Amino acid sequence: MKLMTTELVALDADLGATKADVIESLARLVADAGRADAAGLTRDAMEREGKAATGLPGGFAIPHCRSAAVSQSSLAFARLANPVDFGAKDGPADLVFLIAAAEGGDADHLKLLTKLARALVKKEFLASLRAATSKQEIVALVDDVLEPAPATVPATAAAAAAPVAAAPAAGAAAVERPLVVAITACPTGIAHTFMAADHLVNAGKEMGVDVQVETQGSGAVTPLPSDLIRRASAVIFATDVGVKDRERFAGLPVIESGVKRAINEPEVMLNEALAAARNPNARRVTGDAAAAQGGAEGAKLGWGKRIQQSLMTGVSYMIPFVAAGGLLIALGFLFGGYDVTGVADEIVTTNTLFNLPEGGLLLYLGAVMFKVGALAFGFLVPALSGYIAYALAGRPGIAPGFVGGAVSVAIGAGFIGGLITGLIAGFVALWIGSFKAPRWLAGLMPVVIIPLLATLITGGAMYLLLGRPLAAITEGLTNWLNSLSGGSAILLGVILGLMMCFDLGGPVNKAAYLFATAGLSANTESAFMIMAAVMAAGMVPPLAMALSTTIRPKLYTEPEIENGRAAWLLGASFISEGAIPFAAADITRVIPSMMLGGAVTGALVMALEVGSRAPHGGIFVLFAITNVLGFLIALVAGTVVAALAVTFAKELHARKAGTPAVAAA
Repeated sequence: MKLMTTELVALDADLGATKADVIESLARLVADAGRADAAGLTRDAMEREGKAATGLPGGFAIPHCRSAAVSQSSLAFARLANPVDFGAKDGPADLVFLIAAAEGGDADHLKLLTKLARALVKKEFLASLRAATSKQEIVALVDDVLEPAPATVPATAAAAAAPVAAAPAAGAAAVERPLVVAITACPTGIAHTFMAADHLVNAGKEMGVDVQVETQGSGAVTPLPSDLIRRASAVIFATDVGVKDRERFAGLPVIESGVKRAINEPEVMLNEALAAARNPNARRVTGDAAAAQGGAEGAKLGWGKRIQQSLMTGVSYMIPFVAAGGLLIALGFLFGGYDVTGVADEIVTTNTLFNLPEGGLLLYLGAVMFKVGALAFGFLVPALSGYIAYALAGRPGIAPGFVGGAVSVAIGAGFIGGLITGLIAGFVALWIGSFKAPRWLAGLMPVVIIPLLATLITGGAMYLLLGRPLAAITEGLTNWLNSLSGGSAILLGVILGLMMCFDLGGPVNKAAYLFATAGLSANTESAFMIMAAVMAAGMVPPLAMALSTTIRPKLYTEPEIENGRAAWLLGASFISEGAIPFAAADITRVIPSMMLGGAVTGALVMALEVGSRAPHGGIFVLFAITNVLGFLIALVAGTVVAALAVTFAKELHARKAGTPAVAAA
């Protein structure tokens, strides 16, 4: 199916006085063509508009989004009788393209959409759109851009994916031309990413500057060659998101901005880059300490946001240790029984497959699994601390972070100590790395000097100052958890359920999960109940959305119904992220409904005294659940409540809007 047809074109139309009116009208064109849900597409396009205006110099605008409400990637176009302000510096727009990309759109469609974005840079293309006399002529102009004749404009998949580059000048002049490399990226990765690249390249041609651009868009990214980066005078990061593999550009003078600045004033950015190349005191991309995990947006983000990102990085790297260690411990209980905890050390050191203990093969295998899992669990705090430090300072932060986490475990400060040592190690490594070392010492800084000093400072701070207070806090928290009963336990279950469903794998969800897994090592019934509440509540959102799409499919688009079918397995496996597509499309109705169901499940788990010795796995680790019937009752109750709530909310919204439910064609 073509991206654009005549039914998606409005010529010399009055679509309203605001950009919201224009976007809503174009979304209706797409919906009338059977390609999208108008309300959902309008909402997602306006949400994208809220991140950055889509009006551009030249009197045109390109509102765009990827949306679950779009069933077929489409282009809608309006030539406005009354230009409308879309936020461009040079005034309102009379040409508006709405780029509606399906959330699961294939790579070919995305490549076509980026071709259109690049064509809009050309003044002659804009002039042709303004001079066209019919819808058929508009469609033909767009088709010529998207699918040019092979004889005139050869196009291959490789060419479409390659970085944008200025054509090198011939002969000696090419050697003399300054070289500037750049990265462009926008949140959607469709339009602004490639338009910014083309503006920089075109400005470079006029200025006599060789500009090579890596477009980190929604399709495959072809990295700039390393030898090209080494020869560059400076680098430009024109992005609204983090730069992938930023450390490749270590040492280069850097100019950073949002992606639209490269579209609006590419010449200014290139002049700034050339000036930075001549200035020995210009800000540069930091050395390999600037790993993409945490430092990609360090120059643009405040320290509060950066610390949050580093904490989430630490948690994300810790989770594999949690899953592997926790599930192996649970399997050890399955094979060897819960009493294996007291005999595992003796069995694995004195017995072999050829010298089995009295309990036989199952006990031996259970002891081995338990011991391996326990050793994996022993890395939780060091991994958390180490990767928090890594997110802040890159590789030089790993050693002091891991050691700080190990010290935290040794003195009883636990996960709270691990969080603190990760931050201390990261900031200390970052601080030492900022020192200007002599050339003969610079090579030793990241591999010897920084890890040595940061480890000494972090470990010393824990032993001399922070360790005992943090250990006392950890002990107090453990005692409080062990004392929970009755109403206080149920209230904690409600809070954990709300947190697990608030952002579906985001920081709040991860905080609740970290709280639960941190307690597992205490090996108490209260800790097992908390783990069960967190796991069951985290299973609710995908299961509830799967149930809602099953009982009321007319409220959902076809892609959402497909996502609903997949969500059954995701929910059963305790993968809360299975509900994200639904929340992204309708956050105001989905998230509150999921939180209601999660609160019900969390409260019931606590009330029924359900426990889980496994940190992950969903229904596939029922063998590690105490009171399996209670677990299933709590899970089903929360799922049904959340499904009914979201179904009712969507039904009510559809009635108020006066629009029929989306047909599941």
